[in-house]
Amino acid sequence: MAKDDLSFDDFDEMNNPRPETCDFDRVVEIALSRRGFLGGVMTFGLGSFLVGTTALTRPAGAVGAVKDRFGFAQVAANSEDTITVPEGFDWDVVVQWGDPLWSDVPGFDDSTRGTAATQARTFGDNNDGMSFFSYKGRTIMAVNNEYTNRDIIWGNNPDAKAVSEDDVEKGMMAHGVSVFEVTRDNNGKWIVVQDSDLNRRITPQTEMALTGPAAGHDLLKTDADPSGTISLGTWNNCGNGETPWGTYLACEENFNGYFSSSDEALKQTQQQKRYGINLEDWGYGWAKVDERFDIAKHPNEPHRAGYVVEIDPFDPNSTPKKRTALGRFKHENAEVVIATNGKAVVYMGDDERGEFLYRFVSDGVYTATGDNSNLLESGALYVAKFNDDLTGEWLALTPETTGMSDAEVRIFTREAASAVGATTMDRPEWVAANPNLPELYVALTNNKNRGVKPNAGGDDTSANAVNPRVENHYGQIARWLPTDGDHTAETFAWDLFALAGNPDVYDDEYAGSENINSGNMFNSPDGISFDSAGMLWIQTDGKYSNEGDFSGMGNNQMLVGDTTTGEIRRFLVGPKECEVTGICWSADRRTAFVGIQHPGEKGESHFPNGGNSVPRSAIISVTRKDGGLIG
Repeated sequence: MAKDDLSFDDFDEMNNPRPETCDFDRVVEIALSRRGFLGGVMTFGLGSFLVGTTALTRPAGAVGAVKDRFGFAQVAANSEDTITVPEGFDWDVVVQWGDPLWSDVPGFDDSTRGTAATQARTFGDNNDGMSFFSYKGRTIMAVNNEYTNRDIIWGNNPDAKAVSEDDVEKGMMAHGVSVFEVTRDNNGKWIVVQDSDLNRRITPQTEMALTGPAAGHDLLKTDADPSGTISLGTWNNCGNGETPWGTYLACEENFNGYFSSSDEALKQTQQQKRYGINLEDWGYGWAKVDERFDIAKHPNEPHRAGYVVEIDPFDPNSTPKKRTALGRFKHENAEVVIATNGKAVVYMGDDERGEFLYRFVSDGVYTATGDNSNLLESGALYVAKFNDDLTGEWLALTPETTGMSDAEVRIFTREAASAVGATTMDRPEWVAANPNLPELYVALTNNKNRGVKPNAGGDDTSANAVNPRVENHYGQIARWLPTDGDHTAETFAWDLFALAGNPDVYDDEYAGSENINSGNMFNSPDGISFDSAGMLWIQTDGKYSNEGDFSGMGNNQMLVGDTTTGEIRRFLVGPKECEVTGICWSADRRTAFVGIQHPGEKGESHFPNGGNSVPRSAIISVTRKDGGLIG
């Protein structure tokens, strides 16, 4: 397989192969013995949580008593190169890669794909997590631009490779965060307000402040920043979060793929291996134009990436803050809730096979009218342990429990989680909190290594109750209820909301849970988010071959789940070779904004402009034809 066809995780494993030490036959036997258990969990888990209990139960007759809350007829799976929405709905493009945020920038040019200078002032590539903010009657969107497809952004060059420093810098400028004002035009269409004084591009060259327990530590100091408190840029931001005090959280995920070594004989440290910092980068070549990405010359530079970045979307002159208190790993998203005692609690997944689910609890207390700007500056960090009896606990990551200093815990968080014996998970992606109940959901997208080999830290990945299938290619959605509805409680109860699968191919646990059927099946749940009515929106980033194990699933899609009844319906199907990721709603709840990432990543799409145009990631708006509410 060519390197360009490898995922970040596959590339990491190719460079840092995991030891083959699991007893495969033993874990297969364990997983198969759980078939009966899985059926029980699925039936047991479709009911709503009862606040104040330590177990998850479904009241008798609850499912039959709940009316249809979907408001749409399910759409069929397909492999078309367009957006499919239910009857009675419309969609439109709001913004796409390369669209100018300022009027002095030329529009996107299919023949050149722009320059570094134009890319730095246009909407970035491969949009992912995003949020919608209202400010003094104005509307601002903040959007992650996770990465760029090299063979597309450089597709006008021979062999689709960078041929100049400007090409490399253009790829760099396509990363980061785009902040911009939007409004409705005279026809009601959402458009970008060019030249708004709130518009901003945050790139890998934007100055950031390193804050929290790790700030100033020797591991964060470099020649350019001997204080260890100022870094440059953010990149590979995947999911996102937003705070009650009006800030945006961009989450650095596969930051490791941009570093390389000019010394081919350099011996990697164990920490570098754990985080996938290799001698070869992912092909972006950033070290060619910026020496700080050369780990042979600047070994501490990777320690300054892999954090949650807090951004003030209302102040384009503000300095983004990397919140080291929330730990360093491959962050997916950051779901913020306020506990009953006023503490800010942030739930986070580490998106790599066999890594962990985390929780941060602030030292300070949120006040609606007070200054909350440093609430994520300090607090306690925990990692989840899921027990087979459907209980769980949050394990504190402290010097006493890990044998590491507090700063080291925040810098090498994966090692800290391994030290306390947390539960290895099947790539924990987005976490979503129900706005109407104290319950949390996490998308466990897939894990081909489950029961096959350990994670990068050597931790056991045998099948367990919350990750019950060996070589899990479909994924599942788990949920938990904090004890007594208290987000700061040390314990919780959990179950599985959905086990993705293909009932047309399998009749065992790989068929999925009882709420998965031929009409709504999917694989690799990734982005999840609740609307104001408590409906769970599920976005996928999985296999779209529509063949074999994935026959009948079509392109990646977005579904909606009723967490009271357990029913799931497909709402949207994306274009060819895309991931559907990122969702937010307008203030009046009459528009849903949805992200379409990397259409045509293998050359088979021309979304959204059709013809022979360059495929471009985009944000679309979805509305009801009758102008009604949508979420």
